[in-house]
Amino acid sequence: MPAPANTLLIEGSFDELADELAVYIDNLKKAQGDEGSAVQSDVSKFLQEGKKDEALKSLVGASSVLNAAPEKELIAAYNLLIHISRQSENVDMFLNRICRNLSKPITSSPANGSGLALSVLSTVFNIVPPSDDSRYHVLFAILEVIRSSANFESLKPQLQQLDSWLVQWDMDEEEQRKLYLAISEVAEEAGDSDSAYDYLIRGLRTIPTNEASGNEARPLALRALKAALVHPSHFDFQDLTALDAVQALRKSDETYFELLELFTSDVLEDYNDFKDEHDGWIEQEGLDGAVLNRKMRLLTLASLAAHAHQTRTLPYAQIAKALQIPSEDVEMWVIDVIRAGLIEGKLSQLNQTFLIHRCTYRVFGEAQWREVAGRLDMWRSSLEAVLGVIRREKQQFIVESASGKPEKPKDVGIVD
Repeated sequence: MPAPANTLLIEGSFDELADELAVYIDNLKKAQGDEGSAVQSDVSKFLQEGKKDEALKSLVGASSVLNAAPEKELIAAYNLLIHISRQSENVDMFLNRICRNLSKPITSSPANGSGLALSVLSTVFNIVPPSDDSRYHVLFAILEVIRSSANFESLKPQLQQLDSWLVQWDMDEEEQRKLYLAISEVAEEAGDSDSAYDYLIRGLRTIPTNEASGNEARPLALRALKAALVHPSHFDFQDLTALDAVQALRKSDETYFELLELFTSDVLEDYNDFKDEHDGWIEQEGLDGAVLNRKMRLLTLASLAAHAHQTRTLPYAQIAKALQIPSEDVEMWVIDVIRAGLIEGKLSQLNQTFLIHRCTYRVFGEAQWREVAGRLDMWRSSLEAVLGVIRREKQQFIVESASGKPEKPKDVGIVD
């Protein structure tokens, strides 16, 4: 994987190393049944004529056979090819071809092929200057190998540097989007739904407003919306509703957008009305109805808790009615919502109530700002009262000190 810069230390002149590699490639080709391979003779001719780039074209053009090299020799052979390619002024052209070779199967070692390919590709990535946009293309080859090996976890730590890489490479929005979407697809195939969704959202953010309703944006927006809906632990949909491409679904895919709005701010009763109105649509679209039902119940309970900010309590009966569940299942659902991180609190079996300590607002709008303002006013009034007491005590102390009167013992009060 991309890591600190590597240095290839290989001794020998360009001509000597090129001739050595050409002989090696010819031997591999002949072992594969190509008795007429003449890479060495072509390379020798170009070297005698002083045409180094032509010699490199012959070597790199035939280098796909290195994928059939014995496992113990493959990395050394590719490192030699990389070393002599770097001595050309057109190094990018040759490195791109080498990367394409490495993104294909390593036939000599099916079991360890991906590891061998990633080792060589990491070398290529690290010897290229950090600001060189050739790294962008090398990263695509790395992703292709990761895709075939389903080893996305090995790349994730390095992707923490992706944003800084994109700045260094000076990539435009379209190039950024292409990379984000490629990473998303590789992550999804590896079963990492969180990373797949994250990079999909990043890709959608690169779509300009004037292209938000275009042919490219719509399927990506739908893909993100579906992923968010069926993800068992995704409860905040404001990252979606903030995207122009998702907002464009309001016109192109009204039913999907209506469903998104339900999960953004509505409750189970509204969702059931939606299902009645669009009978069979959930199943027809391939959405997991069980996951959606469970998520909506969790979100409904979160909304109940948010609306009970004054009393800070919820009776079991109210929860059972809103979630349309038997009263004996209330505690199980409350525990599930707590585990989901949507609320915090304490169950009271004796009083059949849930005491709310903290809750998550699904939508933070005007009403929530008013509540914040009210609490701030209350805290300000409380602090002003405390400050008034302190000022009076201070003034009294000054007066008594000036008059020489002994200070009377004071009761100690604790302000909650």
